[in-house]
Amino acid sequence: MAQKESTLFNMISSLVVVTLIASTALGYVYELTKGPIAEAKLAKKLKAIDEVVLEYNNKPVEEMYKIPIEGSADSLEVYPAKKEGKLVASAIRTYSPKGYGGNVWLMVGMLPDGSIHNISVLEHHETPGLGTKMADDAFKNQFLGKNPASFDLSVKKDGGNIDALSGATISSRAFGHAAQLAFDTYMKGGKHE
Repeated sequence: MAQKESTLFNMISSLVVVTLIASTALGYVYELTKGPIAEAKLAKKLKAIDEVVLEYNNKPVEEMYKIPIEGSADSLEVYPAKKEGKLVASAIRTYSPKGYGGNVWLMVGMLPDGSIHNISVLEHHETPGLGTKMADDAFKNQFLGKNPASFDLSVKKDGGNIDALSGATISSRAFGHAAQLAFDTYMKGGKHE
């Protein structure tokens, strides 16, 4: 078999063909996985909502609304949980950019009076074995039943009421900051009555 001459045109043609094949394959895989990925994200969100609110019989995801964060272009998602048409709690998707490994995302369940019913850790990039312990009940339970209007969600090292995780004070601060942001934003702009 004769070898083709290596010219600029042949090299560019080969590169274009390889690029087209690769981009077509990538597009196909994206289209193939887009639906299952969206379903998995929705299932994770529904599980988190179920974990943090009281029993409800509406569809919180369909009634979701956003509240702008004061002094920011961002907003928080609020999922109202209702029983027989009456608000029993709201699940608030909140975050803190102050984590050791970046953003810490939480789903905070708030009762209409602002008390924290439960908290679920959605996503984080904290140090394994240290910051990851924020998802443990031993840490999270410090927040349950507390109303941030009268209970300081800061760590004790900063004058608050929360015992920080040993070796993970930054992660503990981020957790408290995210919960406080949920409370402050919800009480200023939420439909909690």
